[in-house]
Amino acid sequence: MSDDRYTEAHAKSEGTTPSIEVFPNQRTDRDYRIQISVPEFTSMCPKTGQPDFGKITITYIPDALCIELKSLKMYMQSFRNMGIFYENVTNRILEDLVAACRPRRCVITAEFTPRGGISTTVCAEYPYPAPRSSAIDA
Repeated sequence: MSDDRYTEAHAKSEGTTPSIEVFPNQRTDRDYRIQISVPEFTSMCPKTGQPDFGKITITYIPDALCIELKSLKMYMQSFRNMGIFYENVTNRILEDLVAACRPRRCVITAEFTPRGGISTTVCAEYPYPAPRSSAIDA
């Protein structure tokens, strides 16, 4: 089913977001896990303009830098009026966090509330797994 209103620009929303600030990790001698929950995340469906609601969970093992929470809150709120698909917002958050703090490991889990009887969970991780071939690619 084709929809002429949908374009590649919808899939690659490039709305502006504020920078994510960081501070020095004072315990670089060990791996420890930081988990941040954003239970009231909102964005917009780029196709319908309807609001999307979800919970974003950030779990990371810091290296030299940690994420500063006030700047993260402002960053997350910047998606409120941005038209962006679930998959793209999840991967964009991961890419922006990795660029800001270069963690040893990071996992973003985005659990979106049901729409039309379908709920969606998207999980993106760093370091990025090696590409795999599948029957779909054949």
